Amino acid sequence: MGSTGWRGTLGTYHEVIGLTGPLLPVVSFLGRLPTATVQFGSVLLVARTSGSLADAGLTGGALAIGQVACGPLVGRLADRHGQRTVVLAFSLTNALAIAALVVGALAGLPAPLLALLGAVAGASVPLIGPLARTRLVALARRSGAPDATVGTALSFESALDEVSFVLGPALVGLAAVLAHPAHALGVAAFLVATCGTGFALHPTARTTAARYGPVATSGERRSNRTPGPAPRRSRSLHPLCAALGLQGAMFGACQAGITALTDRLGQPEQAGLVYAAMGVMSAVAGLSMAAVPARIALRARWRAATAAAFALSLPLLWTDGLAALYAVVIVLGVAYAPHLITVFALTERAVPKQRLAEAMALGTSALVGGQALAVAVTGRLAESYGPTAAFAAASTAAALAAAIAWTARPATYTQRTESTFRARVPGSDTRA
Repeated sequence: MGSTGWRGTLGTYHEVIGLTGPLLPVVSFLGRLPTATVQFGSVLLVARTSGSLADAGLTGGALAIGQVACGPLVGRLADRHGQRTVVLAFSLTNALAIAALVVGALAGLPAPLLALLGAVAGASVPLIGPLARTRLVALARRSGAPDATVGTALSFESALDEVSFVLGPALVGLAAVLAHPAHALGVAAFLVATCGTGFALHPTARTTAARYGPVATSGERRSNRTPGPAPRRSRSLHPLCAALGLQGAMFGACQAGITALTDRLGQPEQAGLVYAAMGVMSAVAGLSMAAVPARIALRARWRAATAAAFALSLPLLWTDGLAALYAVVIVLGVAYAPHLITVFALTERAVPKQRLAEAMALGTSALVGGQALAVAVTGRLAESYGPTAAFAAASTAAALAAAIAWTARPATYTQRTESTFRARVPGSDTRA
């Protein structure tokens, strides 16, 4: 890319930051960091305090299940009531839940109670990442920005997600080595309380006030504050969520394979660094997506990203050294963020704006659920059959994601679709 192209890309990012101001990206990044910290940190904490990996896995699994199950609900509440109230309530609840988990683990509570506390901590995650993505898209659309700017906004948010999911586990690991995992979780509770509150109270939260509101006549709308029915969830979300679930499975399988291989090589401490290297390259690739010409359609990008993920994952099957592992996963990271960015861009176009937060949360839940399930399954495969088995599972997930990308036809939600819905649902016209 020439210097003119880079200047254009940087200019687009400057335009995106101009939509929010410089404070919101910082607050949203610090507010979403606890999500990445708590998942890994809960496992290390319970393993340290109980001495049982089984209890640690149970707590971490319960936390993931809580987040997957309640994530779409958080998005739906944000669509109905606006982000300010929902994020504020969930941020404070999540901070208390994390603190309770730390206190319970240090007090030596039984495994079932720790799992319950983990489930509450997962269920109360305020989902600042998906909601920040929703808010930025809403700001861009409201300002009349072109699709290229919306795409850059999604690239920017995905890069923040990637960096948070690299930095979070690294900070937990550092705390575990230098002191105790409880310190990292204590910081996570503080961040979600303070930065979650800051994200909720930021002036841009007004752009995501209740998305669908009063129904019936205009006179009735002035006196009736009960929200009316939202447009139905698009069926186009099904293949998109499946693709995100499979990408999560690829994440989880790679994580299990990397852990098993570094352990076999006698350098288990390298596992986190290898995974971080892949995440950093993914973030760089995500930021570079803003330079992709607008003439390349989203479906073409989706197909290219999944095909690349599958092809670039195959060398893992023959990787047996640390240097080679670093090289392969760094190259593989190039395909990750572009796929996430493209699928979320397709999601933004496939749903009405009244359900965008729910759709983004649903996609994120699919990603987290796929990763948690894959870690549990492929971890056992790696123990029994070696790291190659886990890497084979990652390639299989990538192949299935590519098959979806090449066969699915996600539709674009239009005003005509919304008009059809209104015609079918009496009283659902919300025009002023």
